[in-house]
Amino acid sequence: MSNTRNIVVVVNGKSYERTVDTRCTLGDFLRVDLGLTGTHFGCEHGACGACTVRVDGIAVRSCLMLAVQANKKSVQTVEDLAKGDILSPLQQAFQDRHALQCGFCTPGVLMTMTEFLEENPAPSETEVRDALSGNICRCTGYQNIVDAVLLTADTLRKTQDTA
Repeated sequence: MSNTRNIVVVVNGKSYERTVDTRCTLGDFLRVDLGLTGTHFGCEHGACGACTVRVDGIAVRSCLMLAVQANKKSVQTVEDLAKGDILSPLQQAFQDRHALQCGFCTPGVLMTMTEFLEENPAPSETEVRDALSGNICRCTGYQNIVDAVLLTADTLRKTQDTA
């Protein structure tokens, strides 16, 4: 039996066809095979959230998902949030509220919070903190991250109100 499989996956809107080892994680596929190094590995056990990406719109830990499981699926990484030099509203809020220090956890937090804000456009501070509970940050103490998420929610609501 072969230890490789052919997969077709759309990553950040671009289709890729590759042959991958059946043991290759989605995170390794993204970083090594595709050169998308924005996805970070922290614990490689699914506990820290640093490797979070979105698969078919759902935040997942790329260290726990195999690349073959992403076959015929759409994957979004942190590289897809900004459009050229224009940061996403969440990325801009992270910058404005100083919500990162070393930046290691930031890609996973951004991907988690992007999904969260789509599902909950008017969150409370408690809801943001609960949604963040699966992402470990060893530097910031979380307050600036929470502030950035709340600012983003407010900004997005104001943008929709004027549209």
